Amino acid sequence: MSIQVQNIHKAFGDFVALGDVSLDFPTGELVALLGPSGCGKTTLLRIIAGLESADSGRVLLDGEDASDTHVRERHVGFVFQHYALFRHMSVFDNVAFGLRMKPRSQRPSEKVIRTKVHDLLKLVQLDWLADRFPAQLSGGQRQRIALARALAVEPRVLLLDEPFGALDAKVRKELRRWLRRLHDELHITSIFVTHDQEEALEVADRVVLMDHGKVEQIGTPEEVYRHPATPFVYGFLGAVNPFHAHVDGDALRVGDDRLPHVADGFAHGDKVIAFARPHELDILTDAAATDGVPARISRVLSFGVTARVELDGLNGATGQHFEVELTRERVAALALAEGQTVRLQPSRLRVFAR
Repeated sequence: MSIQVQNIHKAFGDFVALGDVSLDFPTGELVALLGPSGCGKTTLLRIIAGLESADSGRVLLDGEDASDTHVRERHVGFVFQHYALFRHMSVFDNVAFGLRMKPRSQRPSEKVIRTKVHDLLKLVQLDWLADRFPAQLSGGQRQRIALARALAVEPRVLLLDEPFGALDAKVRKELRRWLRRLHDELHITSIFVTHDQEEALEVADRVVLMDHGKVEQIGTPEEVYRHPATPFVYGFLGAVNPFHAHVDGDALRVGDDRLPHVADGFAHGDKVIAFARPHELDILTDAAATDGVPARISRVLSFGVTARVELDGLNGATGQHFEVELTRERVAALALAEGQTVRLQPSRLRVFAR
């Protein structure tokens, strides 16, 4: 099923949760709604599900206006962050619940229900837990059962609201991979809400970046990460180092310090903000170096394949914190020490007006 939302507006009192949002969700795609808390992503999901009404705008399911269609008639499967399993029911009965609640004319026989539930429990790799109760399961197992229950009624759309938000990091990573494999098998049009950029980039076919009730950018994970359209997107997707500067010929000026960089499309004197990822910064220890922004090393964290150097900006960058990612060999060669004053020089900058 394809989903379209057209000019959706939703306010709670004076707070605008969604401001004229329009999006297309093609059939069979797994799309992530990504953004900080309060950006409107869960409100949008609930409006698509029919759990919330928009003040204006339309929701189209396969081209038909479903804005006034009751949630039961939208054929939507919904998975919440906190499982919402029935504690007094076994795993089997939880998954069978939606099928048993269908109108008598549409309800499958108990034999068909039993077969279908066992097939779903096999799909989520938990058929051996059919007789257990939710309290006897781990968080990851409960979330997979919640997903099996949502799939039992054969939804045309699957909506997931922070599905792994209550789980620890290791389990989250395992379930992310599992959800991606499951989607590749089923190809149900799916939308999931998350504020975890790694989760969105790893799982989704497309990512919708949202902030303050507006869509900032839409694209594949690679597109939004490598070609961020706005300062918000750049700053939200992974670690980033900002430089508040102005254009000065073939350089950017941060206070009295110079970053060699031609800012195409900007005029001399324009105020800009320039971004570099941690791996796009180098550290210069040569006391004679004049280019780059001065900073003082606060910590050197050397574990794993790379080392992370944390620094505090000086002069025009006073009050800013920087993060540089170098190979362990490079850190050893530079003989970096806490408290040492160095210069930061970017190999690449992305520049936006400010």
